[in-house]
Parts: sequence; C-alpha cells; structure tokens
Amino acid sequence: MHELPIIELGGIRFDLSSIIMIVITSVIVFVIARLGTSRLSVDKPGKMQNFLEWVVEFVTGLIASTMDMKKGKSFLMLGITLIMFIFVGNMLGLPFGLVFEVTEPLPLFGITAEELHHAHDAGKHIALAFWKSPTADVSVTMGLAFMVIVMSHFLGLTKNTHHYLKHYVEPHWAMFPLNVIKEISKLLTLGLRLFGNIYAGEVLISVILMAGFVGILPLIVWQGFSVFVGAIQAFVFTILTMVYLSQAIEHGDDH
Repeated sequence: MHELPIIELGGIRFDLSSIIMIVITSVIVFVIARLGTSRLSVDKPGKMQNFLEWVVEFVTGLIASTMDMKKGKSFLMLGITLIMFIFVGNMLGLPFGLVFEVTEPLPLFGITAEELHHAHDAGKHIALAFWKSPTADVSVTMGLAFMVIVMSHFLGLTKNTHHYLKHYVEPHWAMFPLNVIKEISKLLTLGLRLFGNIYAGEVLISVILMAGFVGILPLIVWQGFSVFVGAIQAFVFTILTMVYLSQAIEHGDDH
C-alpha cells in the first residue's frame, strides 16, 4: 500500500509530496513564462511566445465574459497564473509515479516497525509515493479555493461595500442564512470539484496499471481523456474565480 511522506513539525502535518510537487509545478510554469518572454519579437515570434499570447487572449476573453475589462484587466495576471498552474499541476500525475518501497522503520514519516510487521504478515508492502499531481491533494485545491474566496470578499467589502453587503439580504432579509450558506458552498465546490476530478483520475490510473499488459490500451485512452479533464478543470476553476470576483466588485442586482 502507498503512504504519503508526511512529517510533523510543531504539531502540524506536512505532506512532502505535495510540497515538492507544488515547487515543481511553480518552476515549470516559471520556465514556460520565461521562455515565452525572453525573446519577444513582433515579426517572427517563437512557438512559446505564440503559446503565451494565446493564453493571454484566452484568459482575457474569460474575464471579458464575466465583467467590464476596465475592472477586469487588473485580474489578468491572476487568471493566467491560475490556469497555467492548475493545468500543469493536473498533468504531472499522468505520465508516471515515483514510489519508494519501505523496508525499514522510518520514524520521520511515522512508519514504525510494528506497522511494517503487520503489513508483512498480511502479505503487503508499504511504499512512499513522492510524485503525484499537486491538485490531487485536497489541501492544495482547498487552499487555492480559500485564496479566491477571501480575495472576492475582501474586494467586495473594500471596492463595492454597499452592494456587497446588500446582496446578503436580497431579495428579503429572511434569506440571509441561505445567502451565507451559498457563500460557504462556493469554497467547498470550487476546491472539491478540482480535487475530486484529478484524484479520481489518478486512482483509476493506478487500478488500470494493476491489470498489467492487458491495461496498456485502456491506460492510453484514459490518459488522453485525463488531459482533456485536466484542461477543463483548469478552465472551470479560472472562470469561476472571475465570476466570483465579478459578483463581488460589480455594481448591480445580479448577485
């Protein structure tokens, strides 16, 4: 069975695999951005420049579909960062995994000799999984969702105070509890939707791999489908982010 390499510091549990994969994802996104902007050219743009220009245009279209671009242009870099980070993160768990079998007790990761003994008696082995999609970790996706929700509420309170507070008691003050629940549900649905789709995809890949040679064709098909799912989930997270920000800062009655 696969265990996560979790260490505990000051009573707080840290998943090393998630931390490592977040760093790797960030580095990949930075390298892509650097390659696409290092040699900018108007006459002969390179492939990476063309790709980044397409991403910018795509995200600009997403923002324009949810709010006035006079206000939305300030969120352009946020949208680009989100969609690239989430897409790259979604893809990292598809090509391969990195698992180390544990043969000796590892107190640092909470693996004791007794646990190893029980696993051995049951005919199982314990392995630490270090490579996965960072978005297959609920703490990562909920962290991203929490950042977006906090940002939307902060902007609503500071940039659009009257309309933001008013929407909690619309169309009647008795709707206040339901409107609060709606705001809480945004956090849960935004984070859990991304986590559920990516985690389920990686679990299914693990199941298919157990089939050995017979599972090669299904694995190829499912990985192709997973690329599509990963792209859709990056798009959905980004567009919902812009919708929530728009609802918080735009004046109007469509909250």
